[in-house]
Formats: sequence, structure tokens, C-alpha cells
Amino acid sequence: MPRKTAPCRVAVVAFDRISPFHLSVPCVVFGEAMPEPGHFSVQVCSADPQPLRSTAGFDISGLASLRALQTADAIIIPSWRDVHEAPPAALLRALRSAHARGAHIVGLCLGAYVLAAAGLLNGLRATTHWSAAADFATRFPAIDLDPDVLYVQQGRLLTSAGTAAGIDCCLHLLRERLGAEMANRVARRLVVPPHRQGGQAQFIEQPLPQTASGHRLAALIDHVRAHLDEPHSLDSLAQHAAMSRRSLTRHFKALTGTSVLDWLLAERLSLAQRLLEQTQQPIEHIATLAGFGTALSLRQHFRQRFGVTPREWRVGFQVQCSDL
Repeated sequence: MPRKTAPCRVAVVAFDRISPFHLSVPCVVFGEAMPEPGHFSVQVCSADPQPLRSTAGFDISGLASLRALQTADAIIIPSWRDVHEAPPAALLRALRSAHARGAHIVGLCLGAYVLAAAGLLNGLRATTHWSAAADFATRFPAIDLDPDVLYVQQGRLLTSAGTAAGIDCCLHLLRERLGAEMANRVARRLVVPPHRQGGQAQFIEQPLPQTASGHRLAALIDHVRAHLDEPHSLDSLAQHAAMSRRSLTRHFKALTGTSVLDWLLAERLSLAQRLLEQTQQPIEHIATLAGFGTALSLRQHFRQRFGVTPREWRVGFQVQCSDL
């Protein structure tokens, strides 16, 4: 019989003047959107005296205290109310203590400011909402800010770009613990793409579609996804779409926010990830199925994108599934 694991304890930190949307993102992803109960135990706690005022005009009360952070496996700061206001000292101490004992610490949107104020991101890469990027970089010069991505993971520390990118970040955390299929099921329930490649510019203008139904490139995207094992080039794809190279490049960028070849590589890497997680097929066979041709090519692209080899990803994923 498979070994049962205890639910992952997720503590979501609320505060005075919190946005209801930001607060709801981790609660929904790890709570009601889960198709199967028992994987997560979500508890909302308060960094300020209650009741809390929301930005929507209603009050929030009955929340746990910051003591909940002492036993949480993952702590999520869903945003922060004011980039010019220092977070409560008690919250910063609790985050440092939780990080020291090995908990995941997640700063969604302006929540990256809280992690930065706690000193957790010094010397590491992070992101935050694009509108606060200049201020963040000035205020925290010891942090390597990347304003062009949807989220960044540095070990057990995660930060995300603004608003909806918090969903991307939470789905990433869910994917690490339970795998791609479960993350896809939750994403379908939320009616969002399970994984978006690209940066904040893509997020702001138009997310990468899981399907381009209704768009003139729909047939091309569906064809490529169904035949990732075949060779594709910009010329062959333009011919398949009955477009010129220039026209395909322009229309694809407008639709997805990324280039044709970058999207193709991301799709192949995503397929390789799923095959590594869900099958025991040899690396060489996975490289062929995902269109890399050789295991060497897969390893090079995989290490460049994820910082690990395919084998390390497979082994690490098996560990993460049982211990977030």
C-alpha cells in the first residue's frame, strides 16, 4: 500500500488593508480548487490586531495568530499593503525562524517586500510587481531583482510578480508537491493555464494560451503540441500556417507574448518534465519523444532552464512529492 503522508500545512498571512483577491489566491489554489481533499491544510493567520480591514470595505476576524507559523510547512505572504511601511517586527522574526527550520516562504506580488525586509532574499534572485521594481531594486540592492519573470524560486524561497502571477506561483508550488497532472486539474478548475512561459510583459498583455481556440494560429499550436517529437523550424511552421516567417513571428508574439522558437522549446521542456515525473522511460527515449533528438541536447537545455539534469529532476521530484 502507498505510504500516506500528512497534509502540507500552509499558513497564509493576512494583514490590515489586505486585498481580498490577494488573500484568496493561496486559499483557493490549496483549498477549494483541490479535486481531492487531504493534501493541504490551510490556515489564515493575522499579522495585525483583529478585526482586519480589507480594501473592499469589509472586516475580517476569527483568524489564527502568528503562532501558526511555528508549525507551518509553507508560509505565504499574499502581498503587502504599502511598500513604504515596514512589516511588523514579530512577523519578520517568525519568517526568519520558519526559514531556519526549513519551511517554504512565499512572497506573492508585493509580499516580496516582506521577505526582503526579513533579510531572507539577500544575495538571491527575486521578483515583484513590475510597477514596484525600480523602488525594490533601490531599496534592496543586495537582492538580484528580475522584473521580467512571473515567479522566481530560490531553494525554499519563492517570489512572484503581481496579481494573477500569484496563481502561477502557487500552481508551481502545487506542481512540485503533487506533480503536473494534479496542478493541471487545479488549473482547469480555476480556468487558467497550468503553466505559463514568459515574463511579466506577457502576463500584462496576454497570457500564453493553453489553447488558442478561435485564433488563426489554433491549428498550428494544436498540431505542434501533438507532434513535438517531429522536427520543427520557423520555416516549416510558417509553411504549415500558410504565413510568411515575418507574419508568423508577428502574430505569434502578439498572441503569446513570446517567440515561436522560445515557445516550442518551452513546450518540449514541459513534456520532458511530465515524462520524467510520470514515467520510468529512459532519458534517451524521453529526449526523442520531446523532440530534442539526443539525450545530450535534452540535458543541455534542461540544465540551462532549470539548473539541474533530467535525472536530478526525476529524483528531486520524487523527494518533493513526499516532503514539501
